[in-house]
Amino acid sequence: MTTQTPALAVTKADNPFETVTLQRRDLRDDDIRIDIKFAGICHSDIHTVRQEWGEIQFPITPGHEIAGVVAETASGVTKFKVGDRVGVGCMVDSCGECEMCKNGQEQFCTKPAVFTYNSDNYDGERAQGGYSQQIVVTERFACRIPDGIELDEAAPLLCAGITTYAPLKRWGAGQGRRVGVVGVGGLGHLGVKIAAAMGAEVYGISRTMDKAQDSEKLGATAHLATNDESVFEKYAGTFDVILNTVSADLPMTSYLGLLKPFGALVNVGLPNDDYEVPPRSLIGQSKSLSGSMIGGIAETQEMLDFCAEHGIGATIEVIDAKDIDTAWDKVVAGDVRYRYVIDTATIGA
Repeated sequence: MTTQTPALAVTKADNPFETVTLQRRDLRDDDIRIDIKFAGICHSDIHTVRQEWGEIQFPITPGHEIAGVVAETASGVTKFKVGDRVGVGCMVDSCGECEMCKNGQEQFCTKPAVFTYNSDNYDGERAQGGYSQQIVVTERFACRIPDGIELDEAAPLLCAGITTYAPLKRWGAGQGRRVGVVGVGGLGHLGVKIAAAMGAEVYGISRTMDKAQDSEKLGATAHLATNDESVFEKYAGTFDVILNTVSADLPMTSYLGLLKPFGALVNVGLPNDDYEVPPRSLIGQSKSLSGSMIGGIAETQEMLDFCAEHGIGATIEVIDAKDIDTAWDKVVAGDVRYRYVIDTATIGA
């Protein structure tokens, strides 16, 4: 038995969105059914559907920044009850048995993990994402959204929040540490907020000074504009950690020069072209060039609790479903402060 739910989907390559009806599975023993209230728009949704990261199967309903309320629980569910506020991020299942799963890093499951869309469930059915009014997931892959965060502002935390929180925690953003966040956008604005809440001295870094006031409102001490080449000389050896959130081919040697000895430049943006990095720019002062991809379920819950404690939500614009195509184009153009969130009640309205 399945349940039908309205959703937004792209049914053929290069087509606009249309309203469709998705079939969601009947509850298994450990499943919960979620009434989705808000779905964040992540740039990776756009990269995926526009096949900029490789060919995909259509039709596709994207969306892995999901915030809603538990509508139904199966008999074996112990973690949630009807009415609980919950979120679902980039994954909806994993084997639970491999080394990575047992270590709380389900995103690296060797089976592999089932991602929220553009992925196959273990029963062979195609996973479809959160641009819809309901979703069914195993309770292991839902996180509790604390009361201190509004649901619409919480939705982007399920991807953008954990994508920035995990590397900042791993590389020691905190008191006495200086952190640079490259790109004050959908990811970067949360990177600034979270690093500042961790106690670090934070600098926003972008091409121009257009977002200087925004950076400081988000919690940054200052904002640097890299279209002024003297910035790289003036701030050489300044940062303990630089979080690079942009998907562009940056001059990595210049950015590595901003690090202190033993500093780390961590990439969460995924450019289409490869970086050129001379080994001497790393070896000379024992610097690290790293990458990071989301986090496990326990760490995602930790991030949500941290954000609630520090009053952090995404800075958002809520849109109707009918505006989805325009919103995507604006995301690509960088014309959003800072995440679009779909009011899923408007799907099919």
